[in-house]
Amino acid sequence: MRSEKGKDHLNLLFIGDVVGRPGRAAVQSRLPDLVERYQIDFTVANAENAAGGLGVTPGVAEELLAARVDVLTTGNHVWRHREFGEFAEHEPRVLRPANFPPGTPGRGSGLFPACDLGTVGVLNLVGRVFMDPLDCPFRAADREIEALRGRTDLIVVDIHAEASSEKIALGWYLDGRVGAAVGTHTHVQTADEGLLPNGTAYITDVGMTGPRDSVIGMKQKPVIDRFLTGMPTRFEVATGPVVLSGVVVALDIETGRARSIERVVELIDAQE
Repeated sequence: MRSEKGKDHLNLLFIGDVVGRPGRAAVQSRLPDLVERYQIDFTVANAENAAGGLGVTPGVAEELLAARVDVLTTGNHVWRHREFGEFAEHEPRVLRPANFPPGTPGRGSGLFPACDLGTVGVLNLVGRVFMDPLDCPFRAADREIEALRGRTDLIVVDIHAEASSEKIALGWYLDGRVGAAVGTHTHVQTADEGLLPNGTAYITDVGMTGPRDSVIGMKQKPVIDRFLTGMPTRFEVATGPVVLSGVVVALDIETGRARSIERVVELIDAQE
């Protein structure tokens, strides 16, 4: 099947964890260029830390959506701001992890149009290792993928998890059932991107979109003091040069399998 434009594949851009105002500004300034350079058809960004470095608010989500991000995923900090629950209930383009318990506001997956290239299914999961105990992400993936597969072959999964082993295991578990399984949460881009044997593009972590000279987006000193003393400190989003991290995945429209995955790293001067 080919689109009206003659394309037989869809180029998906997945932007790693957006941290605070610097990360949001990076998305706003660089997304148009990335869309043109890589001929992007669909963009997903993790907004887990987009509001002040922790959680996301309705206003921040709307800001990123207005920047032409098609879908926002989240993670374990999604309920940091109380008002976000009602917003997530009514905004289908914002997802929370699908393995939160029944009765949680919002939705864990969705179907979204990608111009004339068909419909993209996006699934959001959160891990359990070294994180809050929630429902099994493997079982939740089975349930959500079964619901999506009847309506689209183009599926991308955000695996928001701490442990590399859990993300890698989920990647192998999902191989051949989704086009891309990408990890988020640790804010450090890994160099293990590739295609799994049955056609799923995988990377353990796509990295962070936020201040480069930081501790995963936060000012260095308060974090170091916390490690040195064990005492609570107030973390603040760092300043200075910003890095935008992500991956571009080419998905075959006919099969839903990935043709390629490429890491993206954009360094943005603090004066821009």
